[in-house]
Amino acid sequence: MGSTGVRIAIDVMGGDHAPTEIVAGAMRAREELGVKILLVGDPQQIEAVMPPKINMAELEIVPAEDTITMDEEPLNAVRKKRKASINVAMDLVKKQQADAVFSAGHSGAAMASALLRLGRLPGIDRPAIGTVFPTIKAGQPVLILDVGANVDCRPKFLEQFAVMGSIYSQYVLGMPEPKIGLLNIGEEDTKGNETAFRAHQLLRDNTQINFIGNAEGRDVLSGEFDVIVCDGFVGNVLLKFAEAVGGVILQILREELPQGLRGQIGTAILKPNLKRVKQRMDHAEHGGALLLGVNGICFIGHGSSQAPSIFSAIRTAKEAVDNQVLHRLQSQYQILQSESD
Repeated sequence: MGSTGVRIAIDVMGGDHAPTEIVAGAMRAREELGVKILLVGDPQQIEAVMPPKINMAELEIVPAEDTITMDEEPLNAVRKKRKASINVAMDLVKKQQADAVFSAGHSGAAMASALLRLGRLPGIDRPAIGTVFPTIKAGQPVLILDVGANVDCRPKFLEQFAVMGSIYSQYVLGMPEPKIGLLNIGEEDTKGNETAFRAHQLLRDNTQINFIGNAEGRDVLSGEFDVIVCDGFVGNVLLKFAEAVGGVILQILREELPQGLRGQIGTAILKPNLKRVKQRMDHAEHGGALLLGVNGICFIGHGSSQAPSIFSAIRTAKEAVDNQVLHRLQSQYQILQSESD
């Protein structure tokens, strides 16, 4: 069991399977990780889905009067519904009553709430959602950002994503000199649209990062890059396609390997290996995505997240707190900014 000092505010009302799966994943994290969970939402709905063995007196439920649905315009909804669960959870971080916040609800609302309540880090124009992909090299993931926060990006935004991604990769993912790539349709410097061409020039000229060039789609999972930057439109498509491919491969393995007596015997022998395959490929094993660039630790989960994904996201949030992600981003980005002035 880990340190009991980390406090995670959970938007219990956000997500397709809220509140049941959210509560189940949070209670598992509370038990196995030793984190303090602050459940934000409708107390009656939360208590109704609570596992029977849980001592309610030991839980902290923070009431929230409303929730933001997926069909609402995020910024207007965040401003109008001040007591929505995502706003109440974000306020706990702002008031330093929680160290991190997690929501599987409206990602746009989570970003809007984080911007309005926590604010941006100095020098950052647009925050980015960064998520970790597995690569063919074991233990060497790649960080992709942005995967959904900014549909349209200026070249300057992509340069800032690269700086933030480099810092995160170095201090949290353990890459000593992160290799940065720009997602593009070709390796050549002149490839892509005007935004990609200008972003390439900015990244190439930025001495604060280790930019090694364009990354084509086939390079994303190669392990040759530690950080790949793109706009949120392309990144979100890439994220969901990769998740679908991983799910298809896992399903094929489940269906084909046990065929016949030899397959059943082989599957039994390979069970530990198959478990490791699942851990490397299944997005549920990797938790939520970090919103980089806001003045607080904010994780965003998939709307379809179920208990295992919630648990993994809370584990990732705890690791971010333990590794002082926010402090490192603040201090390192300030250093890089001062060097560039």
